[in-house]
Amino acid sequence: MSKVTVIEHPLIHHKMAILRDKHTGSKSFREVVNELALLVAYEVTRDFPLVETEIETPITTGTFKVLANEKVAVIPVLRAGLGMVDGILSIIPNAKLGHIGLYRNHDTLLPTEYYCKLPDDIAERVCIIMDPMLATGNTTNEAIRMVKERGGKDIRFVCLLAAPQGIEAVHREHPDVDIYIANVDGKLNEHGYIVPGLGDAGDRLFGTK
Repeated sequence: MSKVTVIEHPLIHHKMAILRDKHTGSKSFREVVNELALLVAYEVTRDFPLVETEIETPITTGTFKVLANEKVAVIPVLRAGLGMVDGILSIIPNAKLGHIGLYRNHDTLLPTEYYCKLPDDIAERVCIIMDPMLATGNTTNEAIRMVKERGGKDIRFVCLLAAPQGIEAVHREHPDVDIYIANVDGKLNEHGYIVPGLGDAGDRLFGTK
């Protein structure tokens, strides 16, 4: 069974409160999403295996630990997931970048695919799928299915805000995928939006309505 990690850290709570504030403009919203993605990335990579290697420092030669596998694929779900890319790439700069395009039908709440481009060697990479919001879980489940269909095996999902219904939906559909979350809210409203939430992350990132 997959694990759910809700990251308890004072900086994360503080920055999430800034995102929730309706008076936070697009520029500040983008900056804070980027900062949160960086903070969450530390937790997502916590269990990455290490190997020892010999390195010559300016003083002497020693044996030190480095990542055993630097093959990572960072995969934002368009469009809101784009706001998290730079934060994660800032600490995993050698990662390859994929993109998944899905939009949610506001009547059925079901996702529709319009784009998917992933690294050719996706099966060899740790796949980090990113979307700021995990609401009903429908979009997340479809994104995970698309990565699996193209060969992805070690898949992790990262979001900033989730509802219990979405977490349960991903658990049920993809029990092998670990979930990393900055904050969890109480419920969804009748339109499938997280309450109290932070509004539409894509619109707030890019200044659209």
